[in-house]
Amino acid sequence: MNFKTLIPAIVASSLMMACNTEKSVQTQDLRSVEGISQLEQEHTLEKTSYADSVNAGLVEDTFKGSARREAKGSIGNADITVNYGSPGKRGRVIWNGLVSYDQVWVSGSHWATAIDFSEDVMIGDTEVPAGMYGFFTIPGREEWTLILNKNYDQHLADDYDQSEDVVRLTVSPEELEEEVQRLTYEVKIESGNHGAISLMWDKVKVSLPVRTE
Repeated sequence: MNFKTLIPAIVASSLMMACNTEKSVQTQDLRSVEGISQLEQEHTLEKTSYADSVNAGLVEDTFKGSARREAKGSIGNADITVNYGSPGKRGRVIWNGLVSYDQVWVSGSHWATAIDFSEDVMIGDTEVPAGMYGFFTIPGREEWTLILNKNYDQHLADDYDQSEDVVRLTVSPEELEEEVQRLTYEVKIESGNHGAISLMWDKVKVSLPVRTE
């Protein structure tokens, strides 16, 4: 079996596992395999679940890039997908260093983090129609502002326009006991039709509460 048939089989197998694991969150590196060279295909296989391996302490993080990844999960009857760039810490100061306090941040790297809801959801007191949104944040030492914006197709926060915000919510960051080396999102059910979309990096976790009717 050559790489052109092997890689789709691996992807299909991963998707089947995600569907069969109840309430699980599957995160995978994203990269098109159509029309790339054999060397690039081998590189793609080597990078599969790279961020998970780094976060688990299985490998040293030597990759300077930011792989595009997805986190998927369901809350109530809504399927939720988070597409994001996953930079690594690699010994750098993250908060109020690489990521400035009190400035709009893309909540990942490169293209805006995008959150897709298959059904209408409630975030705080705001009803958010099904669809795809850009997820931006304003990090702070004591408080973060979490933002859903209509424009998900933009580079960093270059074209961010507050007038297109759908939701703005202030939350307190949670301090993690262990460092998360590669920025990671998860979609998690908390109880019934209540859950959260969480961003974790370094020793900080912030969560966007989500519920369905």
